[in-house]
Amino acid sequence: MLLTYDQVVHDYELPATEGKRGDPRWPAFARRYGFDIEHPVQWEVEALEPDELRRLVLNAVDPYIDRQVLAQQTARQEEQRRALASFVRGWGAAGGTPA
Repeated sequence: MLLTYDQVVHDYELPATEGKRGDPRWPAFARRYGFDIEHPVQWEVEALEPDELRRLVLNAVDPYIDRQVLAQQTARQEEQRRALASFVRGWGAAGGTPA
């Protein structure tokens, strides 16, 4: 997942850590935002609160979700859950094997 510079620095005020030396993207990023090219920095998205991270991810993927496919898969998963629950309820009956 990627956050914008404004999100990292202004919205969430995430702490910077030493970046990866040799990252080919660093020089352009450093020039664009006024960082020292010789001292790469990075921010870890894991520093966000889990609920906020979840909200950001869901908002990012929401436009790409096919609601019809999601509904079909959710129904299929529920059907499988019911079948498994029925299997487990039958376990132990009839001498230790599923009914």
